[in-house]
Amino acid sequence: MGFLSDALSRIKPSATIVITQKARDLKAQGRDVISLSVGEPDFDTPDNIKEAAIAAIRRGETKYTPVSGIVPLREAISRKFKRENGLDYKPSQTIVSTGGKHVIYNALLATLNPGDEVIIPAPYWVSYPEMVVLCGGKPVFVDCTMEHSFKLQPEPLERAITPKTKWIILNSPSNPTGAAYSRAEMKAITDVLMRHPHVWVLTDDMYEHLTYGDFEFVTPAQVEPNLYERTLTMNGVSKAYAMTGWRIGYAGGPEHLIKAMDFVQGQQTSGTSAISQWAAVEALDGPQDHLPRFKKAFEERRDLVVSMLNQAKGLKCPMPEGAFYVYPSCAEAIGKTAPSGKVIETDEDFVSELLEAEGVAAVHGSSFGLGPNFRISYATSNAALEDACHRIQRFCASLR
Repeated sequence: MGFLSDALSRIKPSATIVITQKARDLKAQGRDVISLSVGEPDFDTPDNIKEAAIAAIRRGETKYTPVSGIVPLREAISRKFKRENGLDYKPSQTIVSTGGKHVIYNALLATLNPGDEVIIPAPYWVSYPEMVVLCGGKPVFVDCTMEHSFKLQPEPLERAITPKTKWIILNSPSNPTGAAYSRAEMKAITDVLMRHPHVWVLTDDMYEHLTYGDFEFVTPAQVEPNLYERTLTMNGVSKAYAMTGWRIGYAGGPEHLIKAMDFVQGQQTSGTSAISQWAAVEALDGPQDHLPRFKKAFEERRDLVVSMLNQAKGLKCPMPEGAFYVYPSCAEAIGKTAPSGKVIETDEDFVSELLEAEGVAAVHGSSFGLGPNFRISYATSNAALEDACHRIQRFCASLR
């Protein structure tokens, strides 16, 4: 009998973490590396949020908190959902966890039985299927192709639903593609779900505030109020408030589900950091004047990266609606030979050779469930992005 759990053999390491660490290691060895693999804003947390945390420390807000979060934060979350999404969640219908990933994991752990199916549109964030497997469920993937702007279509969704389907996970704007659903596109999805009342909706809205141009963000229960009683609306402060290290995710949903998640969390981590929670109160209730600045910078970076990648030989890069990722196709590079002499057979080969030849770290699309593509995060400076894109252009031109 082996010492380690058999569950470990059923899951894969996070490709984004692996690539990011490899880039760090190469930098430590003196290599000139530009990492475009990590999904983390390069902006600092706004000062008013940091000051709220400092004030909380000085007030002595350094003790254990209730498992589901401090009351002022749960009240702030209720106000946020009402103000920005038109959703009425009482504080007792909300929960605070140690990041958005923790919210999702708790929801799956609290609801999945062996063999339960979870529909995951692909490309997907790398952690979704692994969390489903760890919780005893079965991921069911539905491909969302570049021809459909990487968005789930109603007909394939309908075909994927079975009597064993318990959840669908929707992420808009998306990691890894940046694709976001318009109101009409979301309504087409919710119309399908209305025909299947046993299917619950777990919506990951982490990039809600990072949409560009005149795009209007919507969330499923907002578009179809009849889904309210079987929707968990997840969000957090990591991306829009540049608070990745503060580790605050939150959700609103039916009270019986929130209580089940509270029960699970009570035996895992209990409440998250008290100081981070008071900072999150300020993030949600305080001034939002940093958001236009963040959005303007990200939109400029998006436009720069899309333009330069589409000038690279053999790459095709769609224009995403939100988040801070692009997901170009490298299909024309497959079968070609890199400067090292290696034949590129997969998108993983492509990003590996790109890192070796030009010192640019990106993440291969197959790790997100759909290739041959690769993900680039443009959450870094314009200068670094321009340099990286020139290197990618040079690499693509060198393929034979």
